[in-house]
Amino acid sequence: MDPYRPLDFLELDDQFSEDERMVRDTVRSWVSERWMPLVMQHWEAGTFPTELTPELAELGVFGPTLPEQYGCAGLNSVAYGLICQELERGDSGLRSFVSVQGSLVMYPIHAYGSEEQKKKYLPKLAAGELIGCFGLTEPDAGSNPGGLTTVARKDGNGYVLNGRKMWITNGTIADLAIVWAKVDDVIRGFVVPSEAKGFAAPEQKHKWSLRASITSELVLEDVRVGADALLPNAKGLAGPLGCLTQARYGIAWGGVGAAMACFDEALRYSKERIVFDKPLAGFQIPQKKLADVATEISMAQLLALRVGRMKDQGRMKHWHVSMAKRNNVAMALQTARVLRDMLGANGITLEYHTGRHMCNLESVYTYEGTHDIHTLAIGQALTDIPAFR
Repeated sequence: MDPYRPLDFLELDDQFSEDERMVRDTVRSWVSERWMPLVMQHWEAGTFPTELTPELAELGVFGPTLPEQYGCAGLNSVAYGLICQELERGDSGLRSFVSVQGSLVMYPIHAYGSEEQKKKYLPKLAAGELIGCFGLTEPDAGSNPGGLTTVARKDGNGYVLNGRKMWITNGTIADLAIVWAKVDDVIRGFVVPSEAKGFAAPEQKHKWSLRASITSELVLEDVRVGADALLPNAKGLAGPLGCLTQARYGIAWGGVGAAMACFDEALRYSKERIVFDKPLAGFQIPQKKLADVATEISMAQLLALRVGRMKDQGRMKHWHVSMAKRNNVAMALQTARVLRDMLGANGITLEYHTGRHMCNLESVYTYEGTHDIHTLAIGQALTDIPAFR
């Protein structure tokens, strides 16, 4: 396999610190050497290579922005964004696996948990000794998470949970789940061990997107947990939405990585593919497509970087993340579609990666807030008028 050649048309490398570039390059090398030789077979089989979990932990990509005292890397947000970019260059399922572990499991424990919960769970999650999942979405509560029907009833010194969750990444292999449920009509978060009686996580099969990712249903039937399972500092919808803001930030960078992977592959192909006695890249229409895509990727890189710097400065708002996620994923999906077309019939085979990214991005376009919902989030920020209802 030829070395990956990332697009950096605007020479953004000098906008990153030496440490940020080192983190990016370390993850980039790992993806090329360890992930890429395996991804096609796992995507085709609909499996995830869990045997790579210890290596990912060794890279420090689980909860990398959390403090070192809990076994985490203590990196800044831009470094984390670059991690997501490189992981999704490999596959959206790989980035999802890492993103859920860090942004949707470790983050809520750190942000909303007790010190005892942090000490108990975060070091093991950072080391990959525990795998977590995030239970918010339900069969009838997706874009409107406030409509969730999972309930937790106070019972003695603990709680009893009942409900169902859908489209849960990592659910079937998880050791614990962050479950959001209503306690007297107030949304609260719980750390629920997967071994608890009444907890089940059947895998959802027959996907044509995110195939190298484990997607599950969570079923909670009279699941009893102790009072120490409650995240004490999360009350109301702000808790789960705060977690989603963290995850969406990583997705904005991940979309750039997927688009860069497609661009690299299509550029190589267009230079090697001979059509009418000269390379495909020598014709005007392919050059226009490449120029358009390179421009869109470059603008998305700038957007992700700006939001990342704002995040590190404490200035980022959730609507900034909505703009980045909305723009960058839509850009990546359109990029994959355009460049898949440039590959011709070869583009539908797993010998090439652009078609796989195209299928994956159909899910990324929808999850963690659909394109249209993020449109309304930006609209509300601009007008001060909510249009969700």
